[in-house]
Amino acid sequence: MEEQRTPRSPAWGGPPPLWRHGPPGWNLRGDEERGARWPWRSTLLVAAFVLIGSQVAGHAQQGDRASLDNFARALLIVGSGLLLWRQRHPVLVAFGTAAAAMVYLGAGYPYGPVFFTVALGCFSAVVTGHRTAAWAAVGMFWVGHVLVAHWLYRWLPPAGDRPASWGQDGIMATWIVAIVALSVLLRVRREQWARDRAERAQAARRRADEERLRIARELHDVLAHSISVINVQAGVGLALLDSDPEQARTALTTIKAASKEALGEVRQVLDTLRAPGEAPRAPAPGLDRLPELVEQAAGAGLTVEVEGEGEVPKLPPGTDLAAFRIVQEALTNVVRHSGSRHARVRLGSAEGALRLRIDDDGPATGADAGGSGNGLAGMRERAAALGGTIEAGPRDDGGFRVLAVLPLKVKEDR
Repeated sequence: MEEQRTPRSPAWGGPPPLWRHGPPGWNLRGDEERGARWPWRSTLLVAAFVLIGSQVAGHAQQGDRASLDNFARALLIVGSGLLLWRQRHPVLVAFGTAAAAMVYLGAGYPYGPVFFTVALGCFSAVVTGHRTAAWAAVGMFWVGHVLVAHWLYRWLPPAGDRPASWGQDGIMATWIVAIVALSVLLRVRREQWARDRAERAQAARRRADEERLRIARELHDVLAHSISVINVQAGVGLALLDSDPEQARTALTTIKAASKEALGEVRQVLDTLRAPGEAPRAPAPGLDRLPELVEQAAGAGLTVEVEGEGEVPKLPPGTDLAAFRIVQEALTNVVRHSGSRHARVRLGSAEGALRLRIDDDGPATGADAGGSGNGLAGMRERAAALGGTIEAGPRDDGGFRVLAVLPLKVKEDR
C-alpha cells in the first residue's frame, strides 16, 4: 500500500489517517490516483464562493459592519488558500483558517461564508485523525470571537459597535459542535469501512491458504502412494531382472499402471486450478475405489484384508474423499515404514460417524514408522476439516494402528 502522505503532528499525536477507506464521494483526497495531487479545483471554488458570498453579505450588513476592503479580501483569500494544504498539513490548516477568520471578524468585517473555511479546515483535521487539534482550533476561534464581541469591540472597528448577544454566541457554539460532530461521525464510519475491508481481505487470504493446503494434501496423497508403489516395484524389477525376467516384467507393468493413475489424478487436481468455478472433469475418488487400493498394495507386496462392521451408508462427497485418502495414506505408510507385508482395513459406522481402522503387524523399519511427517498431518487436517478425529500410534503387540472417526453429516459453513 502507498505510504500515507499526511503526517501526524508531534504535538497532537492521534491515529494514522485513513483517507483511502469508505465511499469515494466522502474521500476528501479523491481516488487513490488523485491522492498525490493538490486540490486546486476545489480550493478555487471555495475561494470564489467565500469572496462572492462575503460581498453579498457586506451589502446586507452595511452600516452594522465594516465594508470590505483590500485587507478583508486578502484575509478571505488567505483563509481559503490555506485549504490547498488540507490533505498534507491538516492541523496547520485548521489553526490557520481559524486564525484568519478570527482576524477578519475582529476587524469588524461582515459575517458570512468566512465560517465555511473554518468548517472545512476542522473537518479535514478530524477526518485525518487529528480530532484534538480540530477541537483546539475551533475552541480558539470561538473564544476569540467571544472576546471580540463582548470586550475588545470597544477598541476595534467599526466605530460605535455594540456588544453581541450571548444568544448569537450560543448559536455559533452549536454550529461549531455540529461541524465537529459530523466530522467525528464520518471518521468513525470510515474506520468501520476500513475494518470491514481488512476483515474481507483476511477472509480471502484464509480461504486461499485453506485451498493451498487442500491442494498440497491432494498432491501429497496421490504422489506419496504412487511413488511408494513405484519405488518398491522398481527395486523388485532390478533384483529379478536377470534371474526372473517374467517377474521383473510384472513389476514394470505395475510401475506403468501406478504412474498412469498418478498422472491422471495430478492432472485432475491441476485442472481445478486452471478452471476455477468449473466442475471437475472426473469424479473425486471415494471408498468405492478401495479395491483399486488393495490391488495396488498387492502390487507393492502388501496383502490387505478389508473387513466391514455393518453397512456403510452413502457418504457425502467430502467425507468419501477424506476416507479414501486416509486409507490410501495409511497403506502407503505401511509399505514405506513397516516390515509387515500384511494390513487390515476395517470399515463401519456407529453413532452417526464413519469409523476407519487400519492395522499392520510391524515391526517398524525406521524411527518414523507409521508416518510421522506430512502424511499423518494431512490425515489429521482432513479429519479436522470435517469435524472428525484421527488417532495414530503403535500397538502394544508391536504393530501400528490408524483410527479415523468422520461424521456422516458435515456441518456447513455459514
